[in-house]
Amino acid sequence: MLQTDVLIIGAGAAGLMCAATAAARGRRVLVLDHANKAGKKILMSGGGRCNFTNLYCEPSNFLSGNPHFCKSALARFTQWDFIGLVAKHGVPYHEKKLGQLFCDNKSSDILELLLAECAEAGAQLRLDTAVHSIEKTAGGFLLQSDLGEVACQSLVIATGGLSIPTLGATGFGYQVARQFGHELLPTRAGLVPFTITEPQLKTLCTELSGTSVEDCRVSCNGQSFVENILFTHRGLSGPAILQISSYWQPGDTVHIDLLPHIDLPEWLATQQRERGNSELKTLLAELFTKKMATLLVDSWFSNKPLKQYTPGELKTIAERLSDWQLVPAGTEGYRTAEVTLGGVNTDEVSSKTLESLKVPGLYFIGEVLDVTGHLGGFNFQWAWASGYAAAQYV
Repeated sequence: MLQTDVLIIGAGAAGLMCAATAAARGRRVLVLDHANKAGKKILMSGGGRCNFTNLYCEPSNFLSGNPHFCKSALARFTQWDFIGLVAKHGVPYHEKKLGQLFCDNKSSDILELLLAECAEAGAQLRLDTAVHSIEKTAGGFLLQSDLGEVACQSLVIATGGLSIPTLGATGFGYQVARQFGHELLPTRAGLVPFTITEPQLKTLCTELSGTSVEDCRVSCNGQSFVENILFTHRGLSGPAILQISSYWQPGDTVHIDLLPHIDLPEWLATQQRERGNSELKTLLAELFTKKMATLLVDSWFSNKPLKQYTPGELKTIAERLSDWQLVPAGTEGYRTAEVTLGGVNTDEVSSKTLESLKVPGLYFIGEVLDVTGHLGGFNFQWAWASGYAAAQYV
């Protein structure tokens, strides 16, 4: 039988961070993962460049049934701490926008950093290793796995959520939580594109597939994000759409201001006064692509020289462009979702140690918990912070 002080299930961002930190404290650490490669989600993140943290990380960037839960861990291992680790390993990086930090080269730089930290501290990693059962013992836990029996004092669940199953995501962590009496808050796909089925709108999205519109304001349920949107064959995507998807519920209306930086009533009045002979399509083509301007006018308005519009018609045009209202049919689901909303109820986990309040020695870190960050490096920062925090106590 294998024996170790700390057994971590899941070789993703949170699990590897926890392993390196706990091993550096002198703990014997073993990490198991059913996948054939560590950190698959790290490798594909950020378009292959890994948006590993955000300069402006705050607790307000996270969704949770208990919004205070994330504060303790985030305060003890900040974005600056991880940036220090990146600097230690000489990984070149840059700020893309809005505080988002990306690798200059490739995501594997971050994975190699974590694996190097684990190796240096003496943490052991076993891939292609499934866990079949877990039982509580007087001294900790006993697991049946592809390695045979493994006994440990502390058991850390770092298995992530349900998003992107092609990378190996499963509900294993939720099963463990249920087994030991933990409540799970309802899970759903977050940071995910919307699908559109309403015929006229679907046609518009399909015709404009691949077209991006910069800095739109997208709002739903009291939340707003100003970022790019992207038309797709299925519906709408892009950073602003992914952000608002975490706040959207089926049946909700999404409001999109296509031109939030322009006072449209004033702009239209000025154009009518100074360029009254120009058609609406021609003028809107200066704000959007020519194709998009044409399609919007054909779908929503009548096209004529601006001098022929009544004040009421101009008001309608301004309102439609600044408050485009649509009800998505749904989302693309876990297949393309970057995160899973919901998960292990944080009211049953210590915010200081990440240890279960029900089962001594059982810890939950990362995405398996009901803590979900905004787009832009926040979910990785939660992985680093929660992994580091638990590692002080395992």
